[in-house]
Amino acid sequence: MVTLARTDTSLVGHWWWTVDRWNLGAVAVLALLGAVLTLAASPAVAERIGLDTFYFARRQMIYLALGLSAMIAVSFLSLRGVRRFAVALMVVSIVLMVLTLVFGAEIKGATRWLHVAGISIQASEFVKPAFAVVAAWMFSASRLDDQIPGYSIAVGLYVCVVGLLMLQPDVGMSIVISAIWGIQIFVAGLPLLIVIGVAGIFLCGSIGAYFAFDHVRGRVDRFLDPDIAEGFQVARAIEAFRNGGWSGRGPGEGRVKEVLPDAHADFIFAVAGEEFGLIVCLIIVALFAFVVLRGFARVFKDDDFFVLLAVVGLLVQFAIQAIINMASTLNLMPPKGMTLPFISYGGSSTLALGLGMGMVLALTRIRPASGSTR
Repeated sequence: MVTLARTDTSLVGHWWWTVDRWNLGAVAVLALLGAVLTLAASPAVAERIGLDTFYFARRQMIYLALGLSAMIAVSFLSLRGVRRFAVALMVVSIVLMVLTLVFGAEIKGATRWLHVAGISIQASEFVKPAFAVVAAWMFSASRLDDQIPGYSIAVGLYVCVVGLLMLQPDVGMSIVISAIWGIQIFVAGLPLLIVIGVAGIFLCGSIGAYFAFDHVRGRVDRFLDPDIAEGFQVARAIEAFRNGGWSGRGPGEGRVKEVLPDAHADFIFAVAGEEFGLIVCLIIVALFAFVVLRGFARVFKDDDFFVLLAVVGLLVQFAIQAIINMASTLNLMPPKGMTLPFISYGGSSTLALGLGMGMVLALTRIRPASGSTR
């Protein structure tokens, strides 16, 4: 067995003893649960639409391997490396989002996917972690040097990203980006009046989206009246949780995956509830909470303002995405096509989450120069 001593000064040895191994392990467990749940949920979906039984399962294994590999690779970066990587990712993501509007296929009234060489790319997934880090960099730079127009640049980036998202349109993703930006503004210590003003803009924008976009209004109406025919998926998901009880019906014994079109994606949490029961669902929730809370606990010990803002933004994105998926499955909020991190099927989402969590691990590594005792 190969072991790494604390005195090992190699690149890998230094990384191993400075990275947050607990969060690294928690994400790996989430990915393992995602692989198991994809194997449980996706065969029925694949057969129903005429694909090979393990079509989605095989692809998700590749996505998870790529996502975890990307996470580990990015976690080796220095603070400067993280900033440079985030800027590059931001530029590439914005370019791809523009190309998506021009060349992307329209699906259900939205243009969010760009098909390149047989691969579907959702560029908006990659802009989330990049935006969180770049905005944090601008906020911190402006605070350290009044001559740097960091706040203005951050506002410009926000308007650009949200504007492109609304052109798709993707209201849910716009809300996530807005939440990241708003919380970073609050943590950055801007005057309370500005924070309240930003919150008011978000609220007005959400109300405006209800009246401007038919699909948003439809989802809200279905949430308020789930008994109508269009609330079919949510109703079946709730039924699956009832059938699962505490311990579940057993692996492969679930029935909700046979009728839900998105059983392997947006509603995979319902499959977990029916086949593995409430206990496993609570374990999944606990793992998400552990990743977020441990990340906060480590970064709050750091005296680097950029690191604080960037990690807060990345963890808020991670938490909001998980909350939205689970809450919509449980009919606690209107449904939004957002994956459950490292568990739901999805290539762009899994890889983007891997990059985001890789940046979290890189930013929260022990850095002797900072004086941290983590």
